[in-house]
Amino acid sequence: MELAATLKAFIEEGQDWERKHTSVKGVSIIRLPATKNRAASLAIDINPVGDNGLPMKKKGIMIMNAAELAAFRAAFNNEKIDGLISALEEVLPERKAAGKPAKPDVLQI
Repeated sequence: MELAATLKAFIEEGQDWERKHTSVKGVSIIRLPATKNRAASLAIDINPVGDNGLPMKKKGIMIMNAAELAAFRAAFNNEKIDGLISALEEVLPERKAAGKPAKPDVLQI
């Protein structure tokens, strides 16, 4: 099935807040419920996985359109962020990862 057709079927038949994992590690599609002002929609959720196969954060970054993606790319590519994260790592103690890896259903993209 073509990607667009798969996404269309997911938005029409999926459950509210249902998540479909993709073939890109740390990237999934979430079906957002309808509200009074808009129909149900889909969003990309980006939450990289660690060495143990689990998401690095409790919640990822939700992206709903190309403009949001461009804004996040610009922010992540800003050289000042590298300096900021280096300063944070000097100040904050190191965290340990915990949990067990999971094998989700994967949507090929």
